Amino acid sequence: MDFDLIREVVIPAETKIVLLVMDGLGGLPDPRTGRTEMETARIANLDRLAQEGICGMVYHVGFGITPGSGPGHLSLFGYDPLRYRIGRGALEAVGIDFDLRPQDVAARGNFCTVDDGGLVVDRRAGRIDTDTCARLCAELRTIELPGAELFVEPVKEHRFLLVLRGDGLSDALNETDPQKVGVPPVEVAARAPEAQATAGLVSAFVAEARDRLRDHHPANMVLLRGFARWPDLPSFPEVFGLRAAAIAFYPMYRGLAKLVGMTALSTGPSLSDSLAALREHWGQFDFFFVHYKATDSTGEDGNFQGKVARLEEVDAVIPELLTLNPDVIMVTGDHSTPSTYRAHSWHPVPFVLRSRWCQPDRAEAFNERDCQKGSLGLFAATEIMPLAMAHADRFTKYGA
Repeated sequence: MDFDLIREVVIPAETKIVLLVMDGLGGLPDPRTGRTEMETARIANLDRLAQEGICGMVYHVGFGITPGSGPGHLSLFGYDPLRYRIGRGALEAVGIDFDLRPQDVAARGNFCTVDDGGLVVDRRAGRIDTDTCARLCAELRTIELPGAELFVEPVKEHRFLLVLRGDGLSDALNETDPQKVGVPPVEVAARAPEAQATAGLVSAFVAEARDRLRDHHPANMVLLRGFARWPDLPSFPEVFGLRAAAIAFYPMYRGLAKLVGMTALSTGPSLSDSLAALREHWGQFDFFFVHYKATDSTGEDGNFQGKVARLEEVDAVIPELLTLNPDVIMVTGDHSTPSTYRAHSWHPVPFVLRSRWCQPDRAEAFNERDCQKGSLGLFAATEIMPLAMAHADRFTKYGA
């Protein structure tokens, strides 16, 4: 994606673009039926979008590379995730409106469950409620570290934010989350010489947290991911000439949208809340990023039928969304989370774009097999925004 080229061809327009991201959308066939979650779900409205629009399969980082949520969304917004890297900690900090400063190092934390031998048995501590998370954060916030100020803030359910503030800190640290159960948390280590002192501070925090949480089952230990500082990113509204808004309930996705310059609108946890926010602010913005989380959560839990139900829940609100008459509507995901795999995967994700200027292709349904037949083929997610801009009459021709 050449942002200078984009700036050169952008023209003003009154058109509206909606990007609906179903987190962890893609799946794999259930061995019992041979059908994926999308092929199993009754999603007639999404199927109709596929019939009326253009379809394809997108990859977010590269062939065989499993994207995290940050890189997955960045690529959907047009940013090369290999060039523009954002750590999870910065996303969480901005998502909860924490005052992250240039000298800070932030990390995303999980409360987790370890057994008597110190092995991780649940990376999410049974998804404890947010009130419990807040009480535990208040306890950990009193830990003292020499030479650094410590912040421990609740995010949602088992997730929390860790921030160290001080001079000479570095974010070149490995993650302590092993990303699987049956093994101990990974020891904190520096990935560069200048990070040795910071590694010592984080190690001291983890050790003290282990002692203080010992009797707090199921949340009796912490895992840390995505050490990061405030990133320097081009402004999405400036590059694309759009008044851009994000409708996302989970802090991380709000944070990512804010880091690229979008306005994060207030919304509740349900799809109806998202639709209400979309309708309320329809006249104020040109571009809306609408995020839906539950397709990812059910995939990670290995809940095939639950993910099918969440797909059908989204399908049911598509007619209401279309009453707003967006000039361009796109539906896709930031990565695949097959229920049979129970984790993010490297598999491409279905994509559909509908506008008045589409030439419909051979896709008859919105699922993995049909979108492979689409005219867009297999393509990079960074190309989604140029497609949207063109179909919204927001590009002029390039060259004489």
